[in-house]
Amino acid sequence: MTTQSLQERYAPANRCFGCGPANDRGLRIKSFVEGDEVVCTWTAEPHHEAFGGVLNGGIIGTLFDCHCNWAATHFLMRRDGLDAPPCTVTSDFHVVLKRPTPSTGPVHLRARVVESAADRATVEAVMQAAGKVTATCRGTFVAVREGHPAFHRW
Repeated sequence: MTTQSLQERYAPANRCFGCGPANDRGLRIKSFVEGDEVVCTWTAEPHHEAFGGVLNGGIIGTLFDCHCNWAATHFLMRRDGLDAPPCTVTSDFHVVLKRPTPSTGPVHLRARVVESAADRATVEAVMQAAGKVTATCRGTFVAVREGHPAFHRW
C-alpha cells in the first residue's frame, strides 16, 4: 500500500463532495489499493450524523459511491494497461443498511470488482464499524467518453 491515495495521485484537483482532494468542505475520502481490493478508512464528524452517535445514511451512500467508483476506475486502468484511470461515473448503486453505523470511530470500506465489460465494472463493497458489518453496496460504474460532462474531471 502506498502513502498516496488514488484520489491524490490521479485527481488532485477534483472537487467531488465525496472524494475530491480539492474540496475543503467535502468528505475527502482516501482510497488505497490493497491486493485485489480498494480500501478506505474514514472518520465522521458530528455534522455527518443522522442523530447522536449514528452516521447519516446519505453520507454512507456517498462514501460507497465514491469509493466504489475509484475501485472500478483503478480496475479498468490496470486491466487495460493505461497510465491513468479513465473517468468513470455511477450507473447504479444499491446500498443495504444492515445496522446503525456508529459515528464515534472510524468506518472501514473494502471494495472489489466482481464483473466487468469493455467500458464498465461492477463493484461489491462492505462497510465495517466497531468490528461489525454495518452496510453493503453493489454498483456499476461506467467509463465515459469525450463529450460527457465528467470526461475531464480527473
